[in-house]
Amino acid sequence: MLMSAPHPSDPAGQPPRPVSTSVDVLVVGGGINGAGIARDLAGRGLRVLLCEQDDLARHTSSSSTKLIHGGLRYLEYYEFSLVRKALAERELLLKSAPHIMWPLRFVMPHDPSMRPVWMVRIGLFLYDHLAKREWLPASGTVALRSHATGAPLKPGYTRGFVYSDGWVDDARLVVLNALDAQARGATILTQTRCESARRTAQGWQATLQPAGGAPLQVQARALVNAAGPWTGEFLRERAGQTSARSLRLVKGSHIVVKKLFDHDHAYIFQNPDKRIIFAIPYEGDFTLIGTTDVEIQGAPDAARIDADETAYLCDQASRYFAKPVRPADVVWAYAGVRPLLDDASGDASAVTRDYLLEFDGGVGAAAPLLTVWGGKITTFRKLAEEAADGLVQRMGEQRPAWTAPALLPGGDLSAWIGPAQRPDLDIARFIAELGRRHPQLPARLLQRWARCYGGLVDQVLAGGALGAEVAPDLYESELIYLHDHEWARSADDVLWRRSKLGLHYSPAEQAQVVQWWAARYGAPATQAEAACS
Repeated sequence: MLMSAPHPSDPAGQPPRPVSTSVDVLVVGGGINGAGIARDLAGRGLRVLLCEQDDLARHTSSSSTKLIHGGLRYLEYYEFSLVRKALAERELLLKSAPHIMWPLRFVMPHDPSMRPVWMVRIGLFLYDHLAKREWLPASGTVALRSHATGAPLKPGYTRGFVYSDGWVDDARLVVLNALDAQARGATILTQTRCESARRTAQGWQATLQPAGGAPLQVQARALVNAAGPWTGEFLRERAGQTSARSLRLVKGSHIVVKKLFDHDHAYIFQNPDKRIIFAIPYEGDFTLIGTTDVEIQGAPDAARIDADETAYLCDQASRYFAKPVRPADVVWAYAGVRPLLDDASGDASAVTRDYLLEFDGGVGAAAPLLTVWGGKITTFRKLAEEAADGLVQRMGEQRPAWTAPALLPGGDLSAWIGPAQRPDLDIARFIAELGRRHPQLPARLLQRWARCYGGLVDQVLAGGALGAEVAPDLYESELIYLHDHEWARSADDVLWRRSKLGLHYSPAEQAQVVQWWAARYGAPATQAEAACS
């Protein structure tokens, strides 16, 4: 292996990047599907390299509604297989990382002008029974006039339905998969674009271009195209391959407002256009409202929420909340582009959220190619398992699946609280124990660290040497940890993906983080994502 000079984005103390390397599998795309596939393959003992042209979870995988759910509304489109698959993954995922995922109860106020009671009851019955539930409570009804969840609503809503799903820090989920992949031997290269991939009799020859560094030549036995919204473009323009499949790029926009209620439930609201939106407790001080479904034709990375979408979300939320939600109340907004498998549905809301794994090359064939079409965050682990099963079979290997019972980094809290009991109870015990061991630190800081890092928190504590406080409850030790261990390469990576501290900080406080980062790592002193993205 030939070596080159160190690349500016390489973690401190790491060896320089090579100019050529050989691996079993090259994975293109650092969203949830690419990171999940890299983790699964690395855990089976294969040599894996993942490249991502931007930051991990920079696009779709940090811009979701942040739910681990079966998708109640998909039952209306007869997507029983997808809902069953997602529901089967729900509790499994909640157990794997109780620090970044937790159960959430949803309230659906009943509007007689929308779906009738009998239809909602049937849907919730199916939702409760399509897959096994071990500890999440079943659905039920709630009298809104006498329940805390009814207080923020207009008085006309007197009856509601309640059911269980889960919440996830989507960007951190991607990072944890990448961390686990790396711990199992994978190489993770961010800010590295796959410029070309050429099929040969021996495998794939790919050229990777790091930002500001020398090109890297990669020889791989197999190639995985997990480029999300860029899947079709990468397949045609960079890998020189064709497919009968295609994507529909559907923009989902969200708004964040100051919190509208004090209880811990979320809402699902039915709209006159037969769509639904969610209103979810977010980051302690806020409420997250979303999402829209707007098909786009332009560049995925140029997608932004527009005034019509903001107005739509405000109007639909205001149909239910006693206090109207107005565009002026929006403190932050974001838009993500969902790469949905084109199933010829006329309505963007009806396009399937299921995935399709397209393998090019049979068992024993040289240079197998896997293209990932579609998918949703809840089914990422199952998608990765099926992808890895298909790849190892085509590569003539026998390497069994392993991720179903496995914990993600930070998910093992046993050193702090003993044997696991139930995810929601375990994280509460962990937070209490963290406070007991570190009474000198603010409770709000420890709560955030517990939720971000779980059992990895000792690495952030850095032996107790926190360093200077760069911004409120953000210390140098955490920033250095995120740079050295979690591929953070700018202040934006920290403020808007590794955490959501940007939402809590004033512009001056955000600027303090940008300036510290620029002084230490030479990053551009910009705040490109501090505005609505």
